[in-house]
Amino acid sequence: MQLTRFTDLGLRVLMYLARVEREDPVTNQEIADQFQVPHNHVIKVVHKLAKLGWVDTQRGRNGGLRLGIAPSALRVGRVLRALEGDAPLINCHEPPCVLRAGCLAKGALDAALDAFYAKLDEYTLADVTGQRTGAQLLTLHRKFVSARG
Repeated sequence: MQLTRFTDLGLRVLMYLARVEREDPVTNQEIADQFQVPHNHVIKVVHKLAKLGWVDTQRGRNGGLRLGIAPSALRVGRVLRALEGDAPLINCHEPPCVLRAGCLAKGALDAALDAFYAKLDEYTLADVTGQRTGAQLLTLHRKFVSARG
């Protein structure tokens, strides 16, 4: 299984916002520059995260992004489920599979996907942005601030 780029970027945005230790808000352009992704991709991801209530956005000259939920309250499995959607790993109906009447593969894959999300639900955004990851995120923030002048 591989996460979509959308989900990957969504998790990175949340992680980046979880470790902001400065007064001014983060901009979409800052995130695009920091993660070397197209600005329009960031806009789409941030829009979804805002609709989910996880990111607060403010338009205007002094606008930007802030995390809208405590990092300790957001489970990683929940994030991935919301961004990936509810699609199963395989679809036995389109195109119709001739094995589906007696096949056990779909059940095994569904159970594995449930276990995957359950394991990720053991971790919060605070957990995955701690220690070395948190230090790297803070370095990115400081680098951005010092580059601005």
